[in-house]
Amino acid sequence: MSVAYSRVDPKRRAHIDPKKRQFAKAEFAQQHYDHRLNFYEIPPTAEITLEEFETWAINRLKVLSELESCSFRNRSPDETAEYMKPILAKYLPLQPNSTSSQQLQEERKKDHYSHFILRLAFSSIEDLRRRFSRLETMLFKLRYRDDDPRERRAFVQSLKLDWEEVGEAEKRELKEQLLAAAGLKKVPTAEEMEWFKVDWERVPDLVEQRRVFVKRGVAYVPQREQMSLVLAEFTKRLDAALELTSRALPRLDEDDRLSPILAHLSQSFTTPEASYSESSSLNGLSALTAASIDSLQPSFPLCMSHLHSTLRRDSHLKHFGRLQYTLFLKGIGLSLEECILFWRRSFKLITDDKFAKEYRYNIRHAYGDVGGDANRRGRGYTPYSCQKLLTEPLPGPGQAHGCPYRTFAPDNLIAVLQREGVTDRETLKSVREDVGKQRFHVACNRVFEWSHRREIKKVREAGTWSAADLDTIVHPNTYFKRSWLLRHLGEGNAGVVQHQEGERMEE
Repeated sequence: MSVAYSRVDPKRRAHIDPKKRQFAKAEFAQQHYDHRLNFYEIPPTAEITLEEFETWAINRLKVLSELESCSFRNRSPDETAEYMKPILAKYLPLQPNSTSSQQLQEERKKDHYSHFILRLAFSSIEDLRRRFSRLETMLFKLRYRDDDPRERRAFVQSLKLDWEEVGEAEKRELKEQLLAAAGLKKVPTAEEMEWFKVDWERVPDLVEQRRVFVKRGVAYVPQREQMSLVLAEFTKRLDAALELTSRALPRLDEDDRLSPILAHLSQSFTTPEASYSESSSLNGLSALTAASIDSLQPSFPLCMSHLHSTLRRDSHLKHFGRLQYTLFLKGIGLSLEECILFWRRSFKLITDDKFAKEYRYNIRHAYGDVGGDANRRGRGYTPYSCQKLLTEPLPGPGQAHGCPYRTFAPDNLIAVLQREGVTDRETLKSVREDVGKQRFHVACNRVFEWSHRREIKKVREAGTWSAADLDTIVHPNTYFKRSWLLRHLGEGNAGVVQHQEGERMEE
């Protein structure tokens, strides 16, 4: 006699209620989004393509990573909002109902789905759950502050939160106390006269700061403080949903095509992945030669500058260092012929015969000159991103590849940065803190911003570069391109960043 086995406890199964909201309307259907804001309580049910699944999630991950970067750099709420405006417009736009845009529902659909995709990717590990919740709350706060007041009020009312609006009669009766609690000395606006009542235990912070009026255990909260309550509710519900998702993950029968994407997204939360665009070469560097590489080193990120300095000192690099540096040079526009010449001149302690037998083929293979279809259909390998460098095994003795912010001891790293010209104590102190907390790419961006502070100030004041043009760098070739442009302002195309499709590193 065969016995059917189920991992689900029968007692737990008995409590499943098919009438609950999440089981209603099980058919796959498009949802209609009445509001710009979303508490993400109902999972999406319509079908999307695999490409949309991955692209939407990567775009949202880019936004969350930039928000986290703003937090690490101690930007104020206003500075963060200004910095994030063009980034949100590019990767995750959300227009209000008043625009009557035909893209309204598609934008909200992308926002809805991308949230749940990342929720699925990040719910398995507690640290990722905490980070995801914190950053999603930051994103919701940005949108809440920016939302149309009428649409925001309609959204809050749709949540059916446990609070009660204060009526006109009660506002007149308690007018003096309410105005005193709100710190209003002049005639209040219509929105400032909006109040609601909640149990005082729900707003202990506001009570402690004396920003509400309390009477008989009820706190009278002004409209302007409503955001803190809504944010607290958003975080509370999201944390609970993430915990439920983490418990359900072992029992999920996922599509085999989705598993590697979710794993990749989870890994990308360390540093966002950035693919390299082959047509991202710079005007003015089209005739790059082996002899000109030394002059470009000041624009190299520390990882490539370290490889170049090691090569010049030892006249040699081990395999992984050669591959990392070769792909970087390929990415900045060095041709195969010039790259072979560069390495031959650099390996000056060996014979031509030894170089031809042991090194030449690998360079050609990296460029896709040999290897056939197995080698990216003849295109070769793409330059390594920061994520690639930060997730690979650490280099062994005598090896120089990888990310120095990750591989160097803190004291050695600071000494190297000082030799590279970074002399500001606050910057070096912040770099040490970033490295201690494993925020390696943030430390690299901090050094970039200090090293190019005058040029960045100039393009910002001139209005030729936007915040999106100065977003967080997550690729060594992006570092070089941006550095070279800033160092050559006013020369050809360097005055304005050409961040068009096909001309930049696409995140």
